[in-house]
Amino acid sequence: MSSHNGTTTTSVVLAGVGGQGILLASEIVARAAMVAGFQVKTNEVHGMAQRGGSVIAQIRYGKEVYSPLVAEGTARVLGALERIEGIRFAHYLAPDGLAVISSQAIIPVTVSSGQATYPLDAEQRLRQVFPRMLYVDAATLAARIGNVRASNVVVLGALSTGLDLPVQAWHEAVAQSVPPKHKDLNLRAFEEGRNQAR
Repeated sequence: MSSHNGTTTTSVVLAGVGGQGILLASEIVARAAMVAGFQVKTNEVHGMAQRGGSVIAQIRYGKEVYSPLVAEGTARVLGALERIEGIRFAHYLAPDGLAVISSQAIIPVTVSSGQATYPLDAEQRLRQVFPRMLYVDAATLAARIGNVRASNVVVLGALSTGLDLPVQAWHEAVAQSVPPKHKDLNLRAFEEGRNQAR
């Protein structure tokens, strides 16, 4: 299904918590697809974009794309910047799709206020949910290259291996989407992510 025979549309779902850079991540995916010559539709980030709320972004690209909305069970890749958000939005991923999950745990407001509990067996749960999963310590990798906030781009690097966009398109998209002074760091973060997938 991932071949572009003119009718296929590739769907990408990104999930995370407000303040993690989902907006930037979805912009980079959309730009990479545009640089590669595809039509792109994205939907606005839904959910609580303020810190601590659940956020999802959907990106679809192909020769012709009619809707930005990803149907359940059709996403080629799911990228989650927080592990429980990966479980929350698992239903979007195609059965043979690739899940890239950051091992980062961000305790949501509902848990810190005592209304809910955060599952301690998150990694085991993820492995049950996703047959094809890259579990990436994105925050540590990003911190090692100089900025923990680049963990969203580390996740994109790993996720890029599950899509048919050329690496050059990703590099251009990263360069166009971040301030010039952060370009090199983000390109390194992207490569770190890609290396995790090898």
